[in-house]
Amino acid sequence: MTADLLTRRTLLAAGGAVVMTGVSGLLASARGQGLAPTPSMRGGSNNYRPGAPIVDRIGGGGFWMTGTVRRAGDGAPLAGQRIQIWAHTTEGHERDPHSHGATLTDANGVFRLEMPQIVPAFGQPHGHLAYDSGDFETVFLRPVMSSAKNTSLEAHFVLREV
Repeated sequence: MTADLLTRRTLLAAGGAVVMTGVSGLLASARGQGLAPTPSMRGGSNNYRPGAPIVDRIGGGGFWMTGTVRRAGDGAPLAGQRIQIWAHTTEGHERDPHSHGATLTDANGVFRLEMPQIVPAFGQPHGHLAYDSGDFETVFLRPVMSSAKNTSLEAHFVLREV
């Protein structure tokens, strides 16, 4: 019975070692792939205007759209990347040219653009953001706010090189 028990223990220990090695190998492989790119969101490109101008602020302001832009794989921040922003606000609809503007990321890949307060469109307060400069794959985001009373919205891009 002791030999039988040792055999079971040995078998369980060996099986556990294989499982642990396999799992750690999979984890190492996932880490090696790095940061996955952000997929475009359904409805994100609605009312998009190619070439919207870079602006200091959209309209009268009071609401902040912020976020980051990083490279897929290594997660490095991407400076000087153009992000277009538009929304249905207290000053206009998301289809109106004056409701669109673009900004550039800083040295840390951070962007900030002030705009009028976002208001619900089709029952949801949401913004639209796009990366479309050409060095990386185009990504459209449409984040929904938890409340129409929020005075800021954050969105993050992880871009894949073309």
